[in-house]
Order: sequence, then C-alpha cells, then structure tokens
Amino acid sequence: MCKLFIEADPHLWQTRLKSVRLHGFSTSVRLENLYWQVLEEIAQRDGMSLPQLLAKLHEELTFAHGEVENFASFLRVCCGRYLSLQLEGDVPRDLGTPIRSLDADAILAREARRGQAGRRRSLSSAA
Repeated sequence: MCKLFIEADPHLWQTRLKSVRLHGFSTSVRLENLYWQVLEEIAQRDGMSLPQLLAKLHEELTFAHGEVENFASFLRVCCGRYLSLQLEGDVPRDLGTPIRSLDADAILAREARRGQAGRRRSLSSAA
C-alpha cells in the first residue's frame, strides 16, 4: 500500500512559496506543488489566473466568515473538496465546465445528505 504513495513524484510534496495581493496587500502563501496544480486547474476552469482565484477566494471567505486565520489550510481543504466532489460526480471532470456555472446550493445539499447517511452507517455499525 505505501509504495503507491512513497514512489510518487517527490516534486508533488515539495513546497513552493507564491506571492499574491489580497485586499491590496502583498503576502505569500506556501503550499505543496500538488495543491498548486489543483488550484491552477480550478482557476483555469473559470478563466482566471491563479492570483485572481486566490484573491477571489480570500475576498469571499473574508466576507462570509470575517478574518481568515489560516488561508493556506483553507486552500488545501478547497483542493481536497474539489477532488472529492469530482469523485462524487458533483463537479464534472470536464474542465470546460466552469465552477461558477454549477448549482452550489444543490451540491452542498447532496453533500450534506451523503454526510448524514455516512454518520447513520457509522452509528449503526457501532451499535
């Protein structure tokens, strides 16, 4: 099992620091190359550059939740959710389909139902 992960390209887990302007201020974000690749794909789907995507995510996150404590962690979770939602079929694998064209409310509702079903299965197997 471990060989599948250990023998992967080491470039994927190496970190890279990127500078970006958020709310008019220059800052840096350090992520592993794998995450940068996923974020590039997300940005391209909606016709944005990576800095534009990062600024938009930061802006909307700040608007929705106030201060952003750990933006790098948020970006990692965004990447994981993007890949997970692709596996579930909620985000088409066709990169020509922009993320902005998807029905976010419907996707979040389906995701919540899957989470509830998973918790019920966990409770019934623990009983």
